[in-house]
Amino acid sequence: MSADEPKKPFNNPFGALQGLKDGLPSQPAKPAKEAKGPAKAVVRMERVGRGGKEVTVIEQLELPVNQREEWLKALKSSLGCGGSIEGTALVLQGDQRERVPALLEKRGVRKVVIG
Repeated sequence: MSADEPKKPFNNPFGALQGLKDGLPSQPAKPAKEAKGPAKAVVRMERVGRGGKEVTVIEQLELPVNQREEWLKALKSSLGCGGSIEGTALVLQGDQRERVPALLEKRGVRKVVIG
């Protein structure tokens, strides 16, 4: 090797990718539109039939079963509480009526009614 030649790395795993760089699009693809959330949700506090314990019930979301589970998991982690699914309603432990509407609106619910 002479002194005027630049040093080349012994093995460059990305060297073969330099030729493919010209074939890439100039701008990134646009992200898919987010699906709109449910139109309405009713949030209420319930104590009857639960041994005096308070729970927050979220009804009328009209979500498929897999989305209900996903929403419940996200709400439970955001609020730091337990919860479950009863029929089509999401049930969260404790009185969460003040905190839940903001979280539901972030997820795309257009109208939140507190009952």
